[in-house]
Amino acid sequence: MSPTFLKEKGYSFKIYSNEEVRMHIHIIKDNKEAKFWLEPQVELAYKGDFSQHEINKIQTIVELYAEYFKKQYQLHIGGRVDD
Repeated sequence: MSPTFLKEKGYSFKIYSNEEVRMHIHIIKDNKEAKFWLEPQVELAYKGDFSQHEINKIQTIVELYAEYFKKQYQLHIGGRVDD
């Protein structure tokens, strides 16, 4: 199960269990999905079918909530290997 940690402007922000160690967040809307790394800084990992305009909006949201997402990631997945 992948819980939704935020819903904003029609986007759902999720963390998938047991996927990979590097912190990241998945963004879903209208059967489209993108992925942003949360470390070492917020960075687009996968654009999916989102337009660049949408990606820019999503990145603004991810940057705003990055610390919250990191904390939720650690609570959901557990500590990182290098912690």
